[in-house]
Amino acid sequence: MTDQSASTASSDLRVRPRPGTLTAPTVADDASSGRFGRFRAAWRARRARLDSYPRLRALYRVGVALAGLVVILVGLILVPLPGPGWLIVFLGVALLGTEFPAAHRVTRFVRRQAHRVRVWWRARRSRPDAVR
Repeated sequence: MTDQSASTASSDLRVRPRPGTLTAPTVADDASSGRFGRFRAAWRARRARLDSYPRLRALYRVGVALAGLVVILVGLILVPLPGPGWLIVFLGVALLGTEFPAAHRVTRFVRRQAHRVRVWWRARRSRPDAVR
């Protein structure tokens, strides 16, 4: 078998995931998909490099935690004032959710509830007997 036929044979024998399982997207998938594909590919490469240094990874997590808590505190201070107080709080939780699973679950819950309210509001406004 020649080198060329060996490389084509190995590329044909790819392991395919079982149906219904999730696989991590590759850099090639990111680069070819959408407007921000190159950005996502570069971001994933930086995160992979960061993950290879445990101390730097821990420092990064501490930095994300501090930034998220500061954003949440600023949002809580702004809640009684006119403006986007709760929005800033939820942005802080979303920032924490990039590194901490519990905060990510809270973010998903808030997004689901916001979607439900938006659907309910649109249905309510589209009714002909709705008071406007």
